[in-house]
Amino acid sequence: MNRSPIDFRPIGVIHTGHVHPDETPIQPVYAPGCLGKVELFPEYGEGLSDLDGFSHIYLVYHFHQANAVHLKVKPFLDDVERGVFATRAPCRPNAIGLSIVELLFRKDNVLHVSGADMLDGTPLLDIKPYTARFDCIPGTRNGWQDHLDEQTVRDRAGNNKALKGAS
Repeated sequence: MNRSPIDFRPIGVIHTGHVHPDETPIQPVYAPGCLGKVELFPEYGEGLSDLDGFSHIYLVYHFHQANAVHLKVKPFLDDVERGVFATRAPCRPNAIGLSIVELLFRKDNVLHVSGADMLDGTPLLDIKPYTARFDCIPGTRNGWQDHLDEQTVRDRAGNNKALKGAS
């Protein structure tokens, strides 16, 4: 197994109204009114052809302001430490983020999106279309989150400073 470093280059930058990590929504589902602009660098603009036919897209990005790596974290929905790979915490070994956002419209090499849960100036690594045919998997298990009831989720979301700013 080759463990050589992998070199990624940003293909653009994500612009949002979120400048402080502790005031940024923790997931797109909690950021329905949070608008953002995904600006691709000019040399990648041609790759946006045909994307405007999709209602939602995946944004793959770098958590450029993530803190030190932690292999055990306490997720906001639980009081128990979990392995970082069983959460969506940003303090990951490779600091790669993934969000599904609604694609509102495209203007040249800029995508206007809703559900932006990333910091302003976030480096964009890739874009992929969300396709229900491939991405919606019925009967999934949700690990430790399966034991959470909806009221607990709503209560914790309602008490989260970042989430209050998203509504």
